[in-house]
Amino acid sequence: MKYATAFVLTAFFAAAAGAQTTEEAGVEAAMEVVPMDEVEVNLNDFLWTKRPVVVFADTDADPRFQRQMELLSERLPELEARDVVILTDTDPSSLSPLRKKLRPRGFMLVLIGKDGGVKLRKPFPWDVREISRSIDKMPLRLQELRDQRAAQDAELND
Repeated sequence: MKYATAFVLTAFFAAAAGAQTTEEAGVEAAMEVVPMDEVEVNLNDFLWTKRPVVVFADTDADPRFQRQMELLSERLPELEARDVVILTDTDPSSLSPLRKKLRPRGFMLVLIGKDGGVKLRKPFPWDVREISRSIDKMPLRLQELRDQRAAQDAELND
């Protein structure tokens, strides 16, 4: 299992392009990828703060996994604006807690809301635009947007 913020995807693709470490790829220290064997990811850590997008595959060589990671990396600012955290798991033999809870079969994309509930499951790669639309329909996201507008209006009136 790998824990990654939207910005960390840059490190993933630099490493996939042949770089051995994030330092060699010129990625800032703030962008780190932590393998699941070093840190156990608990979805409760993201409650009410982040929206996990979990990408499962049986191997990182799966073309669907690679395509999904490309799609995610193309629109990182949109994911960051929606408080998205990317989690990847390409080791089915590890039986991580996320695998036990979400029970993927081969490739699977899962969107989890800030409330911890599974909002979306897809057995094929999904574009960030479609993921963003799903997030933007969620009641909590609609409230976040209303709060942002109210704060902007308050600043303009001051």
